[in-house]
Amino acid sequence: MNRRKRCAACYREFNKKEHLVEHMRTSLHSAHDPRCGVCGKHCRSLDALRDHLTGALPKPECAAAFASRGCPLCLHVVLPPTAAAHSCPAAAPPLGGVLALGCKMVGAGSDGSLDVCARVCVVDEQERVVLDTFVKPHIPVTHYRYDTTGIRPEHLRDAMTPKQAARRVQELLLNGEAAWKARSSRGRARILVGHGLDHDLESLGMDYPEYLKRDTARYPALMKTSNSRLSNSLKYLTLAYLGYHIQLAGRHHHPYDDCVAALRLYRRMRGARPHTCRDAGVGPHAPPPTPAEAFPAWRQRELERMSPEELLQLSTSDYYCWCLDASATD
Repeated sequence: MNRRKRCAACYREFNKKEHLVEHMRTSLHSAHDPRCGVCGKHCRSLDALRDHLTGALPKPECAAAFASRGCPLCLHVVLPPTAAAHSCPAAAPPLGGVLALGCKMVGAGSDGSLDVCARVCVVDEQERVVLDTFVKPHIPVTHYRYDTTGIRPEHLRDAMTPKQAARRVQELLLNGEAAWKARSSRGRARILVGHGLDHDLESLGMDYPEYLKRDTARYPALMKTSNSRLSNSLKYLTLAYLGYHIQLAGRHHHPYDDCVAALRLYRRMRGARPHTCRDAGVGPHAPPPTPAEAFPAWRQRELERMSPEELLQLSTSDYYCWCLDASATD
């Protein structure tokens, strides 16, 4: 088969060049994709890259190289001269202007299935607690879920209301910035990190600008390999990409552990790979260009004359890569 019809990113092959162009239009490969350190293949997520290296049917030469020189946490394949000096992104230095939020829920409603927030923890970039408080829900608690939360009725008797807790969290996040200004430009407002942030914020009755949220449950590179982009649990992500266990069975789950895990995952993804940040020109925290801007239909004939490598250079990511946070502040 003509090699010009082979995708330069994922190596899929096509009978016609127009099919390759359509593939590039919909797949949105970019420099921000997780990539194999041996063959250079672009993968949709880190789970997909792990399958490529260690799955049931890995690519043999890549699997062999990874087995001898690969890091099981960051999935890099380290070249022999630098193997001893490998610094895993999972152990990256602390960040600035970042807070992590974690909430613990108890049950309300007739069957205790309604989640209501009963504890809030906020951790700074140095992994220090800046807020840790119980929260007394507005509606009666019918299931304290003590086995996992460790929360008892007496903990909530004189606790903050959800509105008071939300106000305190918002003050920490805005960092002296006016709320209206934080929605138009970052200023002094802090980046908010967490896992399932929308659920936590909803339980507090508050919101926060989308462009300042970094949710490890919704970040494409950390999601499952299926095209539906299903979320992985924080417990799985922490073990797979940080190398330790959280939320152990038979123990109470402290929201501090969730905050630190999410913060470390964000740190690991922010410095995940020294890829070329061509998208940095869109400006800090700006959304990525739309697919139509990269591959407009009126350029179809011109696109079909391009090589696979040129098509890849033209392609852009369909999500905001967290590495751009580092490029915006470095």
